[in-house]
Amino acid sequence: MRVVKEIDGKACKITVFSWNGKYIIKLEKGPFEQTFKVSEFDVLEEEIDGILSDEFIKESITRFNAMALSLKKAMKY
Repeated sequence: MRVVKEIDGKACKITVFSWNGKYIIKLEKGPFEQTFKVSEFDVLEEEIDGILSDEFIKESITRFNAMALSLKKAMKY
């Protein structure tokens, strides 16, 4: 697995890997992770930044918040 790029300074840490014919886009915030797999045949390496738009990041943060809420609710039982 090869690290293509790492991005800090956004609302979450972003790491892009190249592995087995796919780009793996991993977003991390606190104890939570989201992973997206995109075929290297569908996207050029130079196009990855276009995927990581402000809207994409904003939607990911919303999912992180939902994940945190789900975990919090589950741990109350």
